[in-house]
Amino acid sequence: MIRYVPLRTLLGVLLSLTLAGCGNDSSASPAENPTPAARARHAVVQHPPTVAPGPGGLTPVFRRGGQAAGKTVALTFDADMTADQGMRAAQGERFDNPALIALLRRLEVPSTIFMTGRWAEEYPAQAHEIGNDPLFEIANHSYSHYSFAGDCYGLPRLDKKQIGPDVRRAFTAFRSVGARHVVPYFRFPGGCYDAAALRALAPTRVTAVQWDVVGGDAFATDADAVARQVLDAVKPGSLVVLHCTRSAAPVTEDAVRRIVPELRERGYRLVKVSDLMKH
Repeated sequence: MIRYVPLRTLLGVLLSLTLAGCGNDSSASPAENPTPAARARHAVVQHPPTVAPGPGGLTPVFRRGGQAAGKTVALTFDADMTADQGMRAAQGERFDNPALIALLRRLEVPSTIFMTGRWAEEYPAQAHEIGNDPLFEIANHSYSHYSFAGDCYGLPRLDKKQIGPDVRRAFTAFRSVGARHVVPYFRFPGGCYDAAALRALAPTRVTAVQWDVVGGDAFATDADAVARQVLDAVKPGSLVVLHCTRSAAPVTEDAVRRIVPELRERGYRLVKVSDLMKH
């Protein structure tokens, strides 16, 4: 005897099977996706705080929360992809990390993803899902991931006149994929900047966000070493930089699996940059 499945049920099943993104890895279990009630606990900041411009109107730089932040820590993840890496992506190199985002969801870790516009273009479905999940917020990591100041880890150099257009192009890429939770924060590629870069960036009206704890996961092969580096350096109000790039940071997921429970055991509350910046 044939049993007919209600159309609403069938559509729900099909939708769950087709959603695939940076946080909806095909191998993820249902437990990795929190319920709507669980996600509702992570409120989206409607008017993200910023830092007042520096002397002469220079772009302000935020590195960590103040004393009022208490025992809070912001884990941030750079989704790096330079403008000239399209051929490598076409040949199979993965600049995304779906398993990491799935883990952050399962552990309910509010996080700020510093994304390049080129990454959003390469992985539009993933960028869309991250940018519409209240657990996350997307910040600007430039469009091209070229250096904004001098010799910076071998990155191609961006002319100062190109800085404003490059940053705006990244915001345009986020809008194009339908990301809604986008904050006016910017992270320099490689963390490299100078006064000229801050001056050129000023018209975009972003707050530059650096860090006080280096995760050390870029090109690392020892997850325990990455976890120890973070846990040894973190303190109240810390801002940690890690990566969401499988090919360049393959052990980040395993490191986060060790870092998060230990921080919570120590009494830390994990927050997004927009929450940390309030203090």
